[in-house]
Amino acid sequence: MSTDTTASVSTHILDTSVGRPAEGVAVRLAARAGREAAWQALGGSATDADGRCKDLPALPEGTTHVRLDFEVEAYFEPEPATQQADAQQDAPANRDSETFFPEVAITFAVRPGEHYHVPLLLNPFGYSVYRGS
Repeated sequence: MSTDTTASVSTHILDTSVGRPAEGVAVRLAARAGREAAWQALGGSATDADGRCKDLPALPEGTTHVRLDFEVEAYFEPEPATQQADAQQDAPANRDSETFFPEVAITFAVRPGEHYHVPLLLNPFGYSVYRGS
């Protein structure tokens, strides 16, 4: 929750390739106070069954920039049972084991007193972000 002296951040991930929330994606949060300042790691979380991170750390006073790092590679790695089923069903060639974007880093500016909800729309070959509400 933001106050007059800090901003707050929330996020969620929707896997657009299957039309469902992306569960279990690790998300790290970092902040800095000014363009020239060093990034300060604040901690992280993982998305829940609804694709949301409900427990991201609070931003320190004076934060001007925030970075969300999404570790998506592990999310897209097929489980052994899925690999076997795909092989038996002649799965499409685009189901290779490499993830095109193994990480997604989103950096944005913030102002005190504002809340920033930054959804990530994700698929194996691309992503999109926006400032939500």
